[in-house]
Amino acid sequence: MVPLKKLHTFGFDTQAKNLVELKSKDDLVSIFHQLKGSDYYLLGEGSNSIFLEDFSGTVILNKLKGIELKESATHFYLSVASGESWHELVKHTLSIGAFGFENLALIPGTVGAAPIQNIGAYGVEVEQFISTIEYYDIEHSTFCTIEHKDCNFAYRDSIFKHALFNKVLITSVNFSIAKDQAVEQSYAPLNQLIDPTPLEIFNKVIEVRREKLPDPKILGNAGSFFKNPVVSDKILKSIENQYSTVPHFRISANSVKIPAAWLIDQLGFKGKVYSGVKCHERQPLVLVNNGNGNGEGLLMLARQIKQDVQNAFSIELENEVRLVGNSGLIVL
Repeated sequence: MVPLKKLHTFGFDTQAKNLVELKSKDDLVSIFHQLKGSDYYLLGEGSNSIFLEDFSGTVILNKLKGIELKESATHFYLSVASGESWHELVKHTLSIGAFGFENLALIPGTVGAAPIQNIGAYGVEVEQFISTIEYYDIEHSTFCTIEHKDCNFAYRDSIFKHALFNKVLITSVNFSIAKDQAVEQSYAPLNQLIDPTPLEIFNKVIEVRREKLPDPKILGNAGSFFKNPVVSDKILKSIENQYSTVPHFRISANSVKIPAAWLIDQLGFKGKVYSGVKCHERQPLVLVNNGNGNGEGLLMLARQIKQDVQNAFSIELENEVRLVGNSGLIVL
């Protein structure tokens, strides 16, 4: 058995039957040939996965590295291996004068995980910079490329969560960044900055994230546990009858996004502890390992939050974090 405590940021003291490191695309054929018919789980930096109990299969640790840069008169073109750190990539783009990623600073995880979740923050989503994605088709043992238009990107969503779920392994992501990319500062607190440079946006985002979110190196967590729900105007009006100041952001003519943290906060979950797992006292969207937490406690707390939000607001929260049980993903 292989200890997983240091391989996922929530830090539960769990184990896997086996672990293999993926260091080259050439390793993929042999790895999946050996794993045929067995349970496996692909892991990057472990910031969006929580191992609730011992995993009976093999963990594949993504160590694919490499960044290639090309440019034209109007664009930078980056081909980035899926095992690269996302935040380090953001720093790298700033260093070469390629701007646009700065709003996504300090988001944990690897480059390969970014398009699966379609990570986003402060008015920017990663999909707007993605041109193509290269992946390994596990069943057919072939390397493929998918165009942006076929990725079905949406809020925290993509084809990799649906039609291609557990069927492919992303090997690299190809980005196209316009050289005249405008600074995005429409969201607070970035909108308080006066004519900011991309570096100032980068620094402000880091400052805010460090103020709001606990450091997983100090207090085990996996960032935002739930997605911000998108609801109909009918649901919004129903909530406004009781909470006239409910925060919301218009998504379409008939739908809005409501912060999940606000919903959870209204129900008094801040600081609540279940078997060593706590709803963070400053940011209720983050569940943390108090040091002696376990998977059972996490499920108890998360399910209670989900149930109470459903009962109070008629909104079904969806977990953003992936929950891994003995043989694979667990439904909350």
